[in-house]
Amino acid sequence: MQTSSGAKLDFGRVALLLLLLGVGWYFWDSPALWPLKLLVVMMHESGHALATLLTGGAVDRITLAANESGSCLSRLPSGTMAQVAVYSAGYVGSALAGAFLLLATFRFRLRRVVLGAACVWLAVMGVLYAGDGFTLAFCMGTAIVLGLAAKYLPEGGVDMLNLFLAAFIALYVAFDLRSDLWRSATGSVSDAALLANVTPVPSWAWAAIWSFVSLLVLGLFSRWALRAAPKENMGYGPQRLGRMR
Repeated sequence: MQTSSGAKLDFGRVALLLLLLGVGWYFWDSPALWPLKLLVVMMHESGHALATLLTGGAVDRITLAANESGSCLSRLPSGTMAQVAVYSAGYVGSALAGAFLLLATFRFRLRRVVLGAACVWLAVMGVLYAGDGFTLAFCMGTAIVLGLAAKYLPEGGVDMLNLFLAAFIALYVAFDLRSDLWRSATGSVSDAALLANVTPVPSWAWAAIWSFVSLLVLGLFSRWALRAAPKENMGYGPQRLGRMR
C-alpha cells in the first residue's frame, strides 16, 4: 500500500487502526468507554485553556460533568482575533492530541513517554484549574491509571493502548463536530455558536471549517505515522571501510 508520494504504508498498522476505529464505533454507547469520552472532553477544554494563556488571557477553572459536557471559564483579552483563537482551540485541540499520540507512538517510538506526558498533563490541569471535586477526582484518578500503564504495561500493551486512544479521539472529534453541524439543540451553546457571535460567519460554517481542518490534521499525521519504517542499510550507502586480515 502506497501514499500519493510513493511512500509505503505499513499494512498491519493500517488494518489495526481501522479495526480499533470499528471497535470504538460499535461500542460507542458502552459505559466502559465513558471515561475515555471524558478524557477527550478534557482535551477539548485544555485546548481552550492553552489558547487563552497564549493570547494573554487567564483561566479561572475547568469543569467536567458526568453527562460528558465541559466548560472552560476564562478571562479573554479584548480583540476579535483572540476570541476566535480561543473558541476555535477546542475543536482542533483534541484532533491534534490524537494526531500527536499516533505520531509519537509509531513514528518516534515514544510509547511510554506519551502516557507519562498525559499523566503529568492531567495532574497539572487538575491541581491548577479543576473547578469542582468531580473534575479533580477524574483528572487525578485518570493520571494515576495512565502513569501505572506507562510503568507496568509491556511494550505491545502500550502500543495498543496508545493506538486505541488515538482512534477513539478521532471518532470523538468526528461525532463532536457532527453535533455542532447538525444538531440545533446543542448549537446554541456550542463553540461554533460562540464564534458566530463575534464574527459574521454563521455557526454551521465555523463547524464545517473546523471539521475540515481537524480531519485534515488527523489524516496527514496518520499517513505520516503509518508509513512503513525505512529498511536497514543493505550495503549501498556510505560504509566504514577497514583493512582485511
